[in-house]
Amino acid sequence: MIFPAELLACRLVAVAHEEPSVPVSLSSEHKDALVAGVEDAGRLVLEIYQRDFDVEHKDDNSPLTEADLAAHHALVALLEQLTPGTPVLSEESGEIAAETRLGWDCYWLVDPLDGTKEFVNRNGEFTLNVALIEHGVPVLGVVHAPVLGVTWFGDRQQGAWRTEQAPSGKAPVRQPIRVRDLPDPAVAPWVVVGSRRHGAEAFEAFCAGLPASECTSMGSSLKLCLVAEGKADLYPRLAPTCEWDTAAAQAVVTAAGGEVLDAETLMPLRCNRGESLLNPFFVVCGQRDRRWEQALAAALAD
Repeated sequence: MIFPAELLACRLVAVAHEEPSVPVSLSSEHKDALVAGVEDAGRLVLEIYQRDFDVEHKDDNSPLTEADLAAHHALVALLEQLTPGTPVLSEESGEIAAETRLGWDCYWLVDPLDGTKEFVNRNGEFTLNVALIEHGVPVLGVVHAPVLGVTWFGDRQQGAWRTEQAPSGKAPVRQPIRVRDLPDPAVAPWVVVGSRRHGAEAFEAFCAGLPASECTSMGSSLKLCLVAEGKADLYPRLAPTCEWDTAAAQAVVTAAGGEVLDAETLMPLRCNRGESLLNPFFVVCGQRDRRWEQALAAALAD
């Protein structure tokens, strides 16, 4: 499929502002509208997912579908309506000069379709991610999984919750979420999640250094969200990612009481630190423990 010229051209136009950005204050109504808008964009993605679609490839050989672009346009329009004047950085925005971006104190960070390879392979493990960044910290995040019909929301002021779509005619089921304490591995194994496609050798080395554990793999931001809701204990990411891949789910994890830490320094992951938008390797945890910290250090040293 050849995408319309105007659609592709939009990828080259950054939604940016030269003047310094200011912190965003969102009312409860605005937050509800944000979640509803992300879920609306998810329905657009799901419509494409359920029919035939073609796949193009970007310069780095990563896949690009019309769903990536449809979600990008819908989410950018939503955010510009909710918070006019606040910069939006999307994976599909095109290049924004680092000197411009580094001047932003507050901005939206968007991955319109996290897990495009999972989308193409039709395994359902993809998400739409929207994060609000203030001074490098993801303070609010929405992660929506269209196939699962689940949305995760995290706000440093209000905590984190999970909403699951109910059968037609019934209200969605919304419940607060919280990370869990690490169980005693003599009683119950630690649950560790990892990437389906990246860093398998390092992931296996990390798991081998842990007490009794169950290790599984999956795609997209779902891994962080499992830690946030207490269904997993650890997620080591020992392979490259970009900031838009993680920021929204990081906000959910931290609002749920967990941490997303640089794997080398064990300091909280931060956004917009320099010229590159690549994250360092990191680990997501509900609770710190010297046993997994030692296993992580050993995996990094291999």
